[in-house]
Amino acid sequence: MARFMDVHDGFLGVTAEQLSEAHAADLAIEAEEGVHFEKAWLDPESGKVFCLSTGPSKEAVRRIHERAGHPADEVHELAVEV
Repeated sequence: MARFMDVHDGFLGVTAEQLSEAHAADLAIEAEEGVHFEKAWLDPESGKVFCLSTGPSKEAVRRIHERAGHPADEVHELAVEV
């Protein structure tokens, strides 16, 4: 499985509880696309959320986020790790 980091904008004013709820929405349907969302981080000052996942493709990650109600602005494959 490939590993991905995606970025969401527009999360200004979001609480840790709301981020947890958004992450749970992804987890509830992730298996339908063979994706697993490992973690999510929030930068409250910029309103950006970063999600780490594994899955078959960028498109599968995008579809889960869209269906869960929070489309990703960017999805990057993490092909090289040191």
